[in-house]
Amino acid sequence: MSPSVLLSQLVNAADNLPPGNESLQALLAAIREHLGMDVAFFARFEQGRRVFRMADAAGDTPVKPGASDPLEETYCQRIVDGRLPELLRDAAANPESGALPITGQLGIGAYIGVPVTLSSGEVYGTFCCFRAHADPTLSERDLGMMRVFATMAARQVEHEEGAQREEREIVNRIESVLASDALSIVYQPIYQIGQHRIAGFESLSRFAFGPRKGPDRWFGDAARVGMEVELETAAIRHALKGRERLPEDVYLSINASPGVIVSGAIEHELRDVPAHGVVLEITEHALIENYDRIIEALKPLRERGIRIAVDDAGSGYSSFRHILHLDPDIIKLDMSLTSKIDTDPARRALAAAMAGFSEETGMTIVAEGVETPSELEELKRIGIPLAQGYLLGKPMGIDEVVSLCESETCA
Repeated sequence: MSPSVLLSQLVNAADNLPPGNESLQALLAAIREHLGMDVAFFARFEQGRRVFRMADAAGDTPVKPGASDPLEETYCQRIVDGRLPELLRDAAANPESGALPITGQLGIGAYIGVPVTLSSGEVYGTFCCFRAHADPTLSERDLGMMRVFATMAARQVEHEEGAQREEREIVNRIESVLASDALSIVYQPIYQIGQHRIAGFESLSRFAFGPRKGPDRWFGDAARVGMEVELETAAIRHALKGRERLPEDVYLSINASPGVIVSGAIEHELRDVPAHGVVLEITEHALIENYDRIIEALKPLRERGIRIAVDDAGSGYSSFRHILHLDPDIIKLDMSLTSKIDTDPARRALAAAMAGFSEETGMTIVAEGVETPSELEELKRIGIPLAQGYLLGKPMGIDEVVSLCESETCA
């Protein structure tokens, strides 16, 4: 395989490497071992200094991540500005490198270093390796390999900086939402099937700020940057204001992720709320590794009489695990199961099995996403007691909720 083909393949492969230090560390180890060097390092240029970002060594070395030197005293600066060649088979034989104190300090015999240049043209730093003894066998092909790896390192840096930039933007958007009126709450009615009585309302968040995307994306972004507690508790606080205007025997369902529940923030927000009128709906689509912590956090809420619901049952294996481990009071059937339940035998059989399970365990089932009269009729036939969806009522503001409760029979 020609060096140019290898270069193309490796650079393209860099696009598929996950961003982060582990991938860069793997690149360093690979090039050091391939060239038989003692030390390989990746350095960035920062405020006139060469900072070792990471290193890989065959033994002990003073090249440590976080250590730094004045840039002008390094090989790196001289390689970038052309005073030193990128390939030094014998560093002591070159007048420029031989005169540098760092040659003796680090014990450099042979050295290869190349700039890490971003797509903008900015020199981020250098990708280098050296050994204690001169090495006349080092070739232009070895230098070409170093350039390949430096290009891959540049790709990784750009991935990383792009992710960091995106995270800063997310933080700024969420902070703007929390500081303004961009977060609002709507309420979707939950009906007792067959009686057309309103049993409760689910509170749903809406965002009027920033790019158009659903609430799940907003809360997912908040979790990504460590702000899930702040954003979710703000939504819960807004939703509970509406609870004050609901009839006493109509419950309010509020959503919370396991992380927020474990944080203790939920217990704090619900401390002055009448427990019988609140259902805490656990929203989580991934596997939960530690159920014990969630169970412990839910214990004081349950002791007060707050009911627990598991969302999206039937959407995946994880939701069934939640049901078995958390022993909820309410199971919410995902709309992927409810949709077309009147014509799909598999959906009908699974919903009927869930209805039988709930009857044995004393749990209550709410079917989500009901959109047609025939779906509602089938749910009633199966024995599902509660439902919500656009057929029954769209999400609405609190004033509409109050009017609806005045015009219709509530639980």
